[in-house]
Amino acid sequence: MTRPAHHAAQGFRNPHDPTTRTLRDVWRWRRTTTPAPWPAWIEDPPQPVPPRIAAGRIAATFIGHASFLVQIGGRRVLLDPVWSMRASPLAFAGPKRVRAPGQRLEDLPGCDLLLVSHNHYDHLDLPTLRAVRRRWAPPAVTGLDNARHLAKAGIHGARELDWWEHAEVAGLRVTYVPAQHFSARTPWDRNRSLWGGFVIEAPDGGTVYFAADSGWCPHFAEIGRRFPRIDLALIPIGAYAPRFFMQTQHMDPAEAVMAHRAVGAQRSIGMHFGTFAGLTDEPIEEPEAGLAAARAAQDVAPEAFVTLPFGATLEIAAGG
Repeated sequence: MTRPAHHAAQGFRNPHDPTTRTLRDVWRWRRTTTPAPWPAWIEDPPQPVPPRIAAGRIAATFIGHASFLVQIGGRRVLLDPVWSMRASPLAFAGPKRVRAPGQRLEDLPGCDLLLVSHNHYDHLDLPTLRAVRRRWAPPAVTGLDNARHLAKAGIHGARELDWWEHAEVAGLRVTYVPAQHFSARTPWDRNRSLWGGFVIEAPDGGTVYFAADSGWCPHFAEIGRRFPRIDLALIPIGAYAPRFFMQTQHMDPAEAVMAHRAVGAQRSIGMHFGTFAGLTDEPIEEPEAGLAAARAAQDVAPEAFVTLPFGATLEIAAGG
């Protein structure tokens, strides 16, 4: 049996760009660049608590960074939930929030399904996952070799998927789709767990694509071919500087608009920006400004690819 191109002898690899970053690259980044200063704290205006959305509609509530509550097919789906103050294994060090989560976890209208894209600390946060389990105990879906991490939060029996595999869970069809990224929670487990995104399909015809983390690559066009009607895409626009270090794993705003066009999304929401200081060197306001410039340069209508205020909800028709 032929081994899939993204499977390595131990763990996984990026078939389109096998570049890996070493500790020497990290040292070069920290030694040769100066991160733009971020504010110590931002107080965002409060947003209405998201109501329950009926079947036939899609709603996405932006919690911050890559965390969303998506309502589709009458179900409520939590994507990469992180409510902790730091995206780090340490409570006293590592990337720290400059703004609160856009909604309180306890104010959400429920959680029927939990999706975790990969094992980085800004996407897989054990304290938040423990809180989700205690409150709702939803079924969970993730990539290969990630269920062991969820088990540390008491979430047992998470469904693991390889790229292009799907599962029918909580009345939804969930497909794990490729991304160009990497995985690690320690210096010794790099790329031992798979990374990817999700396509969520509902019986009412609604489809949502969550890109998670990815550099620009041919995967987006393939996702668009396999899922020709994506109502809403959630696409990262931040954490791209410096480019010599970030380019293979994080898109800049121009590449994010290219991804929006490649997957053929009817609407897109930008994410992965403006939340955790220390993840990236670009100024906090630059991703949104860059998105506006990239839309204009690529002739994409402003309403087709937006960002939301933190805590805000966008509601659209499903399959429309």
